[in-house]
Amino acid sequence: MTSPHDSDAPSQAAPSADRPAAEPPAAGAPAPGGPVRVFGTPLSPTAVKVLLLGSGELGKEVTIALQRLGVEVIAVDRYADAPAHQVAHKAEVIDMMDPAAVRAVIDEHRPHFVLPEIEAIATDALVQVENEGLAEVIPSAKGVSLTLDREGIRRMADEELGLPTSAYLFADSESELRAAAYRVGYPCVVKPVMSSSGKGQSVMRSDADVAASWETAMTGGRVSSTRVIVERFVDFDYEVTLLTVRAVDPATGELATYFCEPIGHRQSGGDYVESWQPQPMSEIAYGTACSIAARIAGAMAADGRPFSGRGIFGVELFVKGDEVFFSEVSPRPHDTGLVTLATQRLSEFELHARAVLGLPVDTELVSPGASAVIYGRHEEPAIRFAGVAQALADPQVDLRLFGKPESFAKRRMGVAVATGADTDQARRRASTAAERVIPLAAGEDVPETPAGAVEDSAAAGSGTEGSAAEAATERYPAQPPRGPAGGVPGRPHGAHAPGARSGAPVPPGAPRPPQRGPGPMAPAAPGPGAPRPPMPPGAPRPPQGPPPNVPPRGPAGPSGPGGQRPAGPPPPQP
Repeated sequence: MTSPHDSDAPSQAAPSADRPAAEPPAAGAPAPGGPVRVFGTPLSPTAVKVLLLGSGELGKEVTIALQRLGVEVIAVDRYADAPAHQVAHKAEVIDMMDPAAVRAVIDEHRPHFVLPEIEAIATDALVQVENEGLAEVIPSAKGVSLTLDREGIRRMADEELGLPTSAYLFADSESELRAAAYRVGYPCVVKPVMSSSGKGQSVMRSDADVAASWETAMTGGRVSSTRVIVERFVDFDYEVTLLTVRAVDPATGELATYFCEPIGHRQSGGDYVESWQPQPMSEIAYGTACSIAARIAGAMAADGRPFSGRGIFGVELFVKGDEVFFSEVSPRPHDTGLVTLATQRLSEFELHARAVLGLPVDTELVSPGASAVIYGRHEEPAIRFAGVAQALADPQVDLRLFGKPESFAKRRMGVAVATGADTDQARRRASTAAERVIPLAAGEDVPETPAGAVEDSAAAGSGTEGSAAEAATERYPAQPPRGPAGGVPGRPHGAHAPGARSGAPVPPGAPRPPQRGPGPMAPAAPGPGAPRPPMPPGAPRPPQGPPPNVPPRGPAGPSGPGGQRPAGPPPPQP
């Protein structure tokens, strides 16, 4: 195993998780948690306990991954019978925006780890829990607070870390929004500062859109707030999620940064519709993306706490040619990462569980794949699903029906995942499977399926080709850019606005872009003809050649003009 470049040596031995939880440590002591050295038995005094704040479909998969490792899981959400409630050892229903309620549920269950799985949480209570040493918050209370607050994370990315971002300003009223739009320039994107996942987000193309965008932001955010961020539209080629894992390297015992292959995705109305992995990127863009992701994920750690900042991070990036711009980060599994249920040896949920517990991780891609969302289509509880057998007739397709107790027309109720020889084929398979699953309202008859209706999914949907740029414009429809109006003083924040060179100089001690491929960040590869470093004694030999259906990877793979990887054919649109 190569030695990771990005490491954080612990300042002291991490406390083990096989301790009794009867009495909390003294105030100000390091938070409990750290790498688990001894695993106990769930529902017993020896149990290693994880408390989830948020119990949706992502939390459900995290719960299953933790339970496979013998961890006791307490799932918490604002409504009863949430997806993770249905599989956890214990379930709680609270108002997660109420600090007293959050503190009370943590005091009652005394978990070793608290995993926020959504954004709308009383983060002040988590800071208090962490400071008093009652539990370890993953990745840290600081990281959770920052990622709920778009202003905090954007200022950190731009002003503290020097990451390339789009130009941006903040506004606290409709009139300030109008002025900010002139300074940033149309088209621009408006988002509530206290929200995420596209909630309350809109695109303004002219003054005529200001009132509607303000109303959308005020009513659509996850948390009540009158502050918005106004971002200059980035005319990007495509958007990626780079799943970034901060985990303990077993070779060194220190934290290291690992990367999954980049995930491309298509969004509509701020919500993801489909995703695919891997998304082709040039070597330069991929290296810049890894550098950005490593720095933003590393900044999520609590200062001075050993092993703080563990877990998986969904880092969202805009890519235009070789330029990469930071967009957002989620300190937890990402919805577009549902595709990893089909593509990776360890899904993003298993990676998160392992990273939290201090176990080795493996980000290996085993096959190209894709995911496609299954919507509820109806506004009522306890809907039914027809067509499941037809969707699963393709042996390279799998389904996840989340079990949400109430459906909405555009609520994500399930997902189809598929593999293929390439992402185009996988996307067609996933899209076809998702279309075959038919949500049924109460009293609605099961539709008849004509004989032979289950055709070859590899051939289905052949008329769906389209470019990644076309997919991107469905989320942010491109308009001819226009500069700020004359006579408006000042300039937006964001020194790395579109047109500036991406990949700001890496600060001293910050991780450098890795060589292409998954795994921990490593020093630059030796020059041509240099001997390979010796393998550690007893280390397993790497497999000869790539797994079946996986294109060559790493520096030895095929290259196109200018040393870039070939982008391949444009991905199809369902």
